[in-house]
Amino acid sequence: MVMASVIQKIIPHYSLARWLLCNGSLRWYQHPTEEELRVLAGKQPKMKSRKEKKYNGHIENKPLTVPKDLDLHLETKSVTEVDVLALHYFPEYQWLVDFTVAATIVYLVTEVYYNMMKPSHEMNISIVWCLLVLAFSIKILFSLTTHYFKLEDGGERSVCVTFGFFFFVKSMAILIVTENYLEFGLETGFSNFSHSAIQFLEKQGLDSQGPVSKLSFKLLLAVLCSLIGAFLTFPGLRLAQMHLDALNSATEKSTQILLHINFLAPLLMVLLWVKPITKDYIMNPTLSGESEPLMTEASFDTLRLWIIILLCTLRLAVMRHHLQAYLNVAHKCVEQMKKEAGRISTVELQKMVARVFYYLCVIALQYVTPLVMLLHTTLLLKTLGNHSWGIYQESESPSPVEPALLSNSYFPGATEKMKVTVAQISVALGGLKNIFTPLLFRGLLSFLTWWIAACLFSTSLFGLFYHQYLTVG
Repeated sequence: MVMASVIQKIIPHYSLARWLLCNGSLRWYQHPTEEELRVLAGKQPKMKSRKEKKYNGHIENKPLTVPKDLDLHLETKSVTEVDVLALHYFPEYQWLVDFTVAATIVYLVTEVYYNMMKPSHEMNISIVWCLLVLAFSIKILFSLTTHYFKLEDGGERSVCVTFGFFFFVKSMAILIVTENYLEFGLETGFSNFSHSAIQFLEKQGLDSQGPVSKLSFKLLLAVLCSLIGAFLTFPGLRLAQMHLDALNSATEKSTQILLHINFLAPLLMVLLWVKPITKDYIMNPTLSGESEPLMTEASFDTLRLWIIILLCTLRLAVMRHHLQAYLNVAHKCVEQMKKEAGRISTVELQKMVARVFYYLCVIALQYVTPLVMLLHTTLLLKTLGNHSWGIYQESESPSPVEPALLSNSYFPGATEKMKVTVAQISVALGGLKNIFTPLLFRGLLSFLTWWIAACLFSTSLFGLFYHQYLTVG
């Protein structure tokens, strides 16, 4: 409730979403006016254009055209709050970023509370906030994808469907791979879930072979993976184009290195779960001549969480370079137009320039939303998977995912019938706690975190190949 009040009172005045766009570092290109284009084309403005002709008393206005090789130089202006208020998808962008900040603050405060007080019978409220962030992220990605489906011209719809089927097949192939190569813990988590569910149903007097079969579980997971892959298709393709443009405009070597690391960050996340490359080498460092492992298995899991968080922080830090690279597309289009022959109407030229800035928040959402999903699936993996933030901490902290078990002491004036009801609810909650164990959440959230990174890298790699070798100009 406190954080909800903060969102309502403080964020309208202090917003990270607005600061990322309006801190003075981003500059957008203004489209030229018709009068400026007339002067550049050598035409004198008149009260009545010669292009106007009367037909049956009506005036037909033919659009003014100018040569494409016009000596046109676009003026730039810093992005301000007044400019972004009218942009497409700006409310969704502001809500997602600011709500993510609030949810992250709630998570940090909750982590400090659990580390200091160490409660054993309280539900971690930060889990709800992280789940809400993921729900809003999926909703926004779905909204952006449906926007592409509404377009009649172009092949955006076909691209989404094609990548959706591709990721469905890819997820099915990944789920077949044994734990010797990809170490998610899905098999162990599902076996533990099925065994605990059967025991719980038997205690309730029900005969069951389990809530769901392994094949059905993997099929549902593959469908979810195909949807996530389809939603992340255009964010990955857009990231590839912005990466190339940002590299071309970057002058410092350190900035170029950070841009390369940022582009390869999803690949680094993917390799963290490949046992022969990372975990087996650290746990059994035979090549380095060490007889003992460099760290324990729990320490490696914690290190993996820290690496993902650091890479997400790097992606946020270089966001300005990518957004400015996108805004520079307006200047790039004008320069490309100057190399062409023929004429273009002033309206089309103005639309070509203005369209870039109009979709700035759409591009910002495509950049930020995968980052938000990666960050909060990692936070959920730490909490629900009962991991620790200390890399060299041997003892594990008690699981904060246990729900509060009700006892009769909570209701001193309760009747005997109410006490029996409370006892039954307490037993049911305890049974659910034993069914949804940290082993299940570790396997499921590890796979989802890995899958989001894999989809983002696959689409961005395809986009890099497409923009580098298949596009003309």
